Amino acid sequence: MKRNLKKLFIPMLLITIVTSIIMIFITINQYKMFNEQVNIKIAQIISEIQANYPNANIDEVMNILNDTNIDSKRGKEELRKYGIYSNNQNSILEIQSQMIKNIKINLSLIFIFSTIWIIAIFIYVQNRNKKLNQIKQYIRQINNKNYELKIEENSEDELSNLKNELYKITVMLKEEAEKSKQDKENIKISVQDISHQLKTPITSISIMLDNLKENPNMEEQTRQKFIFEISKQIENMKFLIISLLKLSKLEAGVEEFTKETINVKDLISDCLKRLEIPIEIKNQNIIVKENINASFIGDYKWQLEAITNIIKNCIEHTNENRNIYIDYEENNLYTKIQIRDEGEGIPKEDIKHIFERFYKGKGSSENSIGIGLALAKTIIEKDNGYITCKSEKDVGTEFVIKYMK
Repeated sequence: MKRNLKKLFIPMLLITIVTSIIMIFITINQYKMFNEQVNIKIAQIISEIQANYPNANIDEVMNILNDTNIDSKRGKEELRKYGIYSNNQNSILEIQSQMIKNIKINLSLIFIFSTIWIIAIFIYVQNRNKKLNQIKQYIRQINNKNYELKIEENSEDELSNLKNELYKITVMLKEEAEKSKQDKENIKISVQDISHQLKTPITSISIMLDNLKENPNMEEQTRQKFIFEISKQIENMKFLIISLLKLSKLEAGVEEFTKETINVKDLISDCLKRLEIPIEIKNQNIIVKENINASFIGDYKWQLEAITNIIKNCIEHTNENRNIYIDYEENNLYTKIQIRDEGEGIPKEDIKHIFERFYKGKGSSENSIGIGLALAKTIIEKDNGYITCKSEKDVGTEFVIKYMK
């Protein structure tokens, strides 16, 4: 409101100052003209006196004209004989005529400048109403979910600021609408993915259960095999559902990440504790090059999930009695974790897809679901990090994770 009044006040003040200067100039000029007319008449009177009364003392005449103490009562009575009244009429007709002209000029100027004031206020009100109508129209468009509006303003008055704020809200609503649309699409994809991924194990479980029911006299060894396969499929389904729920929560942005200092040595140690059984089964060696001071800022629980998934992937794709190398360091720009295996490697055509959900390359194991690396990538990126992968056939695969400062 203050800016708005300031914008109106400044031109009005300028008009007032200009008007005042002009009126002062005209008044001074009128005063000079009035003095000139009076002095001319006095000069004419003195000329007549000198012509008709050569012995008259002009100094006495001037003293009479300038003396404010002389009683004018008798003189006024003499003027009345000629129909001249001092309260409303000038005794010198030329001066009276000049004053009438001056009054007309002053009235004309007052009318002109009043008109300028009215026009200025009218233009201001019209512009204000125009902007208000635009804002009303923009609000109607936004209510109709039309967010493709260009309403930025470069001026700084109140309504322009309001339009800029409205534009910011429009951009925000547009982003929210697009995000909502994307979230719906993600949910649709997730449902399709879950349906597709669960279809095979459910069908397999259903067939095995039918076999168990239809063959009550089935050999115990075969029965136990079926039961083991059903349990394995259930575990796979459980892992799939839990992983998908985690991934969906992360992609939807409903999971809040805490910010804490994570010691990389402790993180790697906890990851390896969770993977002790598969490491022991395959008799693999985990060679860690420790750096006790390396750390980064992130959510410990989620980063534990991400790094565990990456190491687990290396374990699954590395043969027995082979090595997995873990190295980490910290500098002024980032904290880096390198995880390298001696596995069969990843084909070149699969490298660019390995972080996609449910993607299974040619070398993937039968029990692989294809969600662990996708989940790891999402988690790492949530904590201002990124992951890259390079691989060489029959040599091994290396994952590099960098958490930026």
